[in-house]
Amino acid sequence: MSRKSKRITDIGKKVDRDNAYTLAEAVALLQEFPPVKFDQSIELALKLGVDPRKSDQHVRGTVTLPHGTGKTVRIVAFAQGEKVQEALDAGAEHAGNVDLIEKIKGGWTDFDAVVATPDMMREVGKLGKVLGPRGLMPTPKAGTVTPDLVKAIGELQGGKIEFKVDRHGVINNACGKLSFTAEQLVENFKALVNAIVRAKPPGAKGQYVRNLVISSTMGPGLKIDPRDLDVA
Repeated sequence: MSRKSKRITDIGKKVDRDNAYTLAEAVALLQEFPPVKFDQSIELALKLGVDPRKSDQHVRGTVTLPHGTGKTVRIVAFAQGEKVQEALDAGAEHAGNVDLIEKIKGGWTDFDAVVATPDMMREVGKLGKVLGPRGLMPTPKAGTVTPDLVKAIGELQGGKIEFKVDRHGVINNACGKLSFTAEQLVENFKALVNAIVRAKPPGAKGQYVRNLVISSTMGPGLKIDPRDLDVA
């Protein structure tokens, strides 16, 4: 039997597919699974009772995870003049304007987040087909279009993430690494879920949170009992 199939078999013995776990139980179970050679990300997926095709049922917002994501955020900043150096000094890996825009148009996407000053958005908007599908287009609502790039970059490095419902009514976000303590992961998950609940749109009817699942990069999805998070 191969190492991979043995690992999957061992995991299968531990997981009750019909059970809805508490967050603490699910995190503990993920951390018990046979390890792999890298620090896996832990993700939360929520199925919401909204119809994203309707403008009054969009769900989008930001939240700062109390313990961050565990990932080094590679930030690109679009700015002009002295703002370029300000962004670099604040921790952006790349900052600039026309040349940087042309580089991205050419297919370069080796970054995780984008911030921009308002005066750059006319040009940045031309990257919609590249940034949009990746969820990287900066917006004022997310705090990523702002004259205060130093603050925006600091927030992203400090664990601020954006969540957005997709066309299937699902929100999926990484909330940490498997190497985090169980308490850190639970607190991060609760912060994200609470933010999504606060962002419930007026047009949403009936049960808002339909299903919650957490998983590791190489692990199965574990169903979470919504009652553990006091959401509906």
